[in-house]
Amino acid sequence: MCAISGMVVWEDGIINIDIIKDLNNLMSHRGPDGEGIWQSPDKLVVLGHRRLAILDVGKSGNQPMMSHNGKYIITFNGEIYNFLELRTQLKELGIPFQTESDTEVILAAWEFWGVDMLSKFNGMWSLAIWDIERKSLFISRDRFGVKPLFYRLSNNNLLFSSELMPFSKMKGGETDYNVQTIRRILVDPFSVEGSEFTLLKNIKRLQAGHYGIVENGNMKIKRWWNTLDNLNDYNEGTNNKEKFFNLFEDAVRIRMRSDVRIGTCLSGGFDSTAVACIMERISREKQANRISSDWRHAFVATFPGTDIDERPQAEIAAKYAGIHPHFIEVKSSGNIDEIDSVLESVDDIYIGLPTAIWRIYRELRKNGVYVSIDGHGADELMGAYRQENGKAIFLLRQLFRVISTGGGKVSNCADAIRRIALTAGGWNFLRGGWKAGGEPFPLVGNSDTLPKDWGNLNKNLYQMFHSTILPTILRNYDRISMRHGVEIRMPFMDWRLVTFVMSLPDNYKTDGSITKIIARESLNGYMPDSIRMVRKKIGFNSPMPDWLNKNLVVWIREVLSGPVPQFDEIVDTKKLKNRIDKMITTQAWNWTSAGRLWPYLHLRWMLRRSMNKR
Repeated sequence: MCAISGMVVWEDGIINIDIIKDLNNLMSHRGPDGEGIWQSPDKLVVLGHRRLAILDVGKSGNQPMMSHNGKYIITFNGEIYNFLELRTQLKELGIPFQTESDTEVILAAWEFWGVDMLSKFNGMWSLAIWDIERKSLFISRDRFGVKPLFYRLSNNNLLFSSELMPFSKMKGGETDYNVQTIRRILVDPFSVEGSEFTLLKNIKRLQAGHYGIVENGNMKIKRWWNTLDNLNDYNEGTNNKEKFFNLFEDAVRIRMRSDVRIGTCLSGGFDSTAVACIMERISREKQANRISSDWRHAFVATFPGTDIDERPQAEIAAKYAGIHPHFIEVKSSGNIDEIDSVLESVDDIYIGLPTAIWRIYRELRKNGVYVSIDGHGADELMGAYRQENGKAIFLLRQLFRVISTGGGKVSNCADAIRRIALTAGGWNFLRGGWKAGGEPFPLVGNSDTLPKDWGNLNKNLYQMFHSTILPTILRNYDRISMRHGVEIRMPFMDWRLVTFVMSLPDNYKTDGSITKIIARESLNGYMPDSIRMVRKKIGFNSPMPDWLNKNLVVWIREVLSGPVPQFDEIVDTKKLKNRIDKMITTQAWNWTSAGRLWPYLHLRWMLRRSMNKR
């Protein structure tokens, strides 16, 4: 797990190795264990890398890495969990190996299979491979976009990076914000991450499940993964509970492969408890197969005195799994310097202040745990937002969920209704009225033709998983965990499990009173029943209403003070301030108002900070 960067020039372009050095330095948090830069002899390309050493932690695993035949060189961010199996297969095909890393396996796979290698990988990645002979660059992201990749394409060069904001912070960096992206985020915070558009005008996102080839000054982008093309044949007569369990157990098993200490973030909810309990089961196996033996480290964020504190449940889960938990009490949003650090780590705009997430991964790093196996993706895969209490806390995630499924005119209609409703409710502060949000962006999977026999739940989950909710959550967890040099692995997002579960009818996910039915039934006997069958959905969020009503007031006043021209041109700042002043005076913040107003505060903080640094 690392940071990657690179630059390719053509025609009259001039390579600038200092740009890559700058990007490397700006992303040092993603790779605290070392850095590398490679420049081609013809000075057409330079590749950069910051390393977080997880597999083959010695010098032999350093990047950028050259293939054994000297034809290709790679810079890679991520993990290929099935690298041992692929390595064995490639060795049988006659390819030699000199390291114990998954990076070398990718190079060998590229040599033998080319683009077809992507469908053989079980993992998360963003990568770039330079073909020295053909003078072409191949870039790619994993199926579901767990790992990020951004690029700037100009007349004579391509520049890419693992994070967005380093493009604006590097010397001579991008200073123009994309006004249309800002408007989209303020209308719907979950409507951008699945697109190619970003907050910076000239920077694009390589979308999930896509690859690009740059050759002779031209760039071609292609979607290589579509979940619908890989669905299982549903058969009511088969033992689907057993199949789910076997797939989930193996997904956890291959994610425990590590040459460093690993752990988990334990909330006391179903997802994280399931992961921890299966980790304990796997640890009793005799065959190691590169599975870390140092794994019994669980980190729990607690919120004393709030209704989102799950410490009692986490203690039950930890005891069942034989883990001694580390408790991190989150009593306040922190001082102004810490709030700045938390927001800086997000690398974008969000609906809340993720202090709890930021602190828990910081604690992992302090305790020498560099890999966390977590439960992300299960909610969007199996419908947790229909659970008891889900609507109250995740209202924004469900906003117009049913009518917004699908692309084209349906999405445009839903978006118009959303904007009208926001305006009518007093939540739209964009200049230009209810139409100010513009047209919806094309999102990965949003226009896919879904199976006719799918129920509404499956259709909604497909969009949440691929297009809206999950991409945004993945971005947050990637940036915040990597801000502290910690890698997150997600068994519920194993592509084999995803395609299997998405092939199942709605009734395997919810019966109207409880969700994740297939998972709960499959894990009967493998985790505490009091957690396995819990109906209340809490979620891992900071207690925003409580903080906004109390210790964030001073910070809010500071953010709203003084002119911020870029913000004030887009937003009716006076109207926004009046609404927020009323919320503060009456202490009326709740989950809905927090989710609707926080993106404005986050944006103003970002533009104000950018303005002050110029």
